[in-house]
Amino acid sequence: MREISSADITAAVREMCIEANHKLAPDMVNALKNAKDLEQSPIGKRVLGQLEENLQIAEEDTIPICQDTGMAVFFVEIGQDVHVTGGWIEDAINEGVKKGYTEGFLRKSVVKSPIDRVNTGDNTPAVIHYFMVPGDQIRITLAPKGFGSENMSRIFMLKPADGIEGIKNAVVTAVRDAGPNACPPMVVGVGIGGTFEKCALLAKKALTRSVEEGASDPEIRNLEKDILERINKSGIGPAGLGGTVTALAVNIETYPTHIAGLPVAINICCHVNRHSVRVL
Repeated sequence: MREISSADITAAVREMCIEANHKLAPDMVNALKNAKDLEQSPIGKRVLGQLEENLQIAEEDTIPICQDTGMAVFFVEIGQDVHVTGGWIEDAINEGVKKGYTEGFLRKSVVKSPIDRVNTGDNTPAVIHYFMVPGDQIRITLAPKGFGSENMSRIFMLKPADGIEGIKNAVVTAVRDAGPNACPPMVVGVGIGGTFEKCALLAKKALTRSVEEGASDPEIRNLEKDILERINKSGIGPAGLGGTVTALAVNIETYPTHIAGLPVAINICCHVNRHSVRVL
């Protein structure tokens, strides 16, 4: 049994919160550069150029890429041969979020209750999804999620007879309805299968996968490409001002489902598709 200190978890989470909000991952930086080359609209090219400039300023001056530094969402894979010492893992993660958002001068966007709307003042609590896995390590993935794009999320409880075309239409409909509100160019996370809540989790997790890495299943990979092509024919374009690059990628995750169902969830993220990973 390997022991991992809760203090080490806190320190890692603190670093991740600051890192993710100041520096975009290489896959997203490359995706924006490629989008600028592909974009056919002069206005769209100008917008993408401004986004690239914004990324450079954020990294050089250590300021957030976006003023909405998001709600901290974690995917935590815990090896079955790990024992966390010195405190509860959830307290350790939330303490890391508190330190990262306070000491990193990041905007605190979390309210204590969805009804009374009183700000917690330190961006906690985080949203944490735990997974037990083989091994003696803890893998922590952070995906700060802003709500301009989060508010554009959709779930469609399709019928099996709706098939592939139903899935494609659902995703494209969600993107069209989002329009400029999701701050395109966007990354579209899609979850297919499972149950009502499982497909939503799949869609969220899909956003943490590199946009340079297609689905492992060839059929799903082709579906990603087809949906991306349809989205980019919508004409929404960068910042919603028209163009040929509305989405940078479509990432799909799937799970077995019931014979009577075809759940499809769409979780959209703006071009600031932030993620940071630590393995302890």
